[in-house]
Amino acid sequence: MLPHDPVMLLSYVNTQLRDRDASLEAFCGREGADSQTICAALAEIGYEYNAEQNRFV
Repeated sequence: MLPHDPVMLLSYVNTQLRDRDASLEAFCGREGADSQTICAALAEIGYEYNAEQNRFV
């Protein structure tokens, strides 16, 4: 289960993207999560996914 707190979610997702997954799509597939939901939650705290860096910045 993904964290509900946006800051904790950011930390968890970026760590997984760095250590395990080559893309947000790969992460979402492994976690059974929706990328649009994650992007929306992190956009609320000022972060967006950067595919080149494979992380939320």
